[in-house]
Amino acid sequence: MAPVPAPTREPQLGPDAHPSLIVEDLRVEIQRRRGWTPAVDRVALVVGRGEIVCVVGESGCGKTLTALAGMRLLPPAARVAGGRIVLDGVDLLALREPAMRRVRGDDVAMVFQEPMTSLDPSFTIGFQLVETLKAHRRIRQAEARTRAIDALGRVGIPSPARRINDYPNQFSGGMRQRVMIAMALLLEPKLLIADEPTTALDVTIEAQILDLLASLRAELGMSVLLITHNLGVVNEIADRVAVMYAGEIVESGPVRTIFEAPRHPYTQGLMRSLPDLSTPRSRLPVIAGSVPRLGHFARACRFAPRCPNRIEVCEGEHPELVRDADGRELRCYNPLGHHG
Repeated sequence: MAPVPAPTREPQLGPDAHPSLIVEDLRVEIQRRRGWTPAVDRVALVVGRGEIVCVVGESGCGKTLTALAGMRLLPPAARVAGGRIVLDGVDLLALREPAMRRVRGDDVAMVFQEPMTSLDPSFTIGFQLVETLKAHRRIRQAEARTRAIDALGRVGIPSPARRINDYPNQFSGGMRQRVMIAMALLLEPKLLIADEPTTALDVTIEAQILDLLASLRAELGMSVLLITHNLGVVNEIADRVAVMYAGEIVESGPVRTIFEAPRHPYTQGLMRSLPDLSTPRSRLPVIAGSVPRLGHFARACRFAPRCPNRIEVCEGEHPELVRDADGRELRCYNPLGHHG
């Protein structure tokens, strides 16, 4: 059965999942000296209820900007230039800022990339957790403190009733990330956006954080949008995966489909770059070149300058995202049929 173009306004939804988050044709621009430059271009994503969707790609591909746009926390030099971000039927981009402040934490929460700088060093962990609760709930101080202690215990902080009085500098990086997750989950949001939550953590702590996210997803029925460049993390935790390159999604689908038979040359390049422990001393394959700088995206296929599989049309026309019968979405004129 021949592939058919995917409707740009109807992003793919995982099987048997009702949508929690729908991102339609999202465009984000960055202000530069010569004006506004596209950084995220027509991105479409769906996260179903109780589903974990991972967005992967090299640094500079637009993953974090996509996440920040969903929270309406873009830096001053960035703006949403088009599209919709709909959470349970509410377009977040259409909300006034006071209404959006109520949505943050209550309905959608975010764990930022750097745990070492996400907490205020001037206040205790307990103060910051309690203030988060009191900002969204009419709650007594004692009850808020009890719930904060329970949240710390839920994420695996030992002796939470004692550690709640400590300052951030008294916690390791892994423990600070657990505190950030506890803060994000205090109000039991419908959606958790996690921007590379295991960056700079050792592999043992990384595994613990991933197990924690998976168990909390099961316990709370929470949806998770996980931003990462680590394909091992994706394979461990995701239901579906979207691969981004130069501000666009180039391939997406169920994680098993993508991992067992990646078809976009960029996805295959990422797969080949994973270390193979069964062949010691072998040279690690790399993708030639680098992600193009902002404002220097190719007008046709953006991956063509680095692609070993490019043909003439790749350098003349921009490929559209096409959906096939197995639920995969692919942006490529000359995809590879198998991994190898």
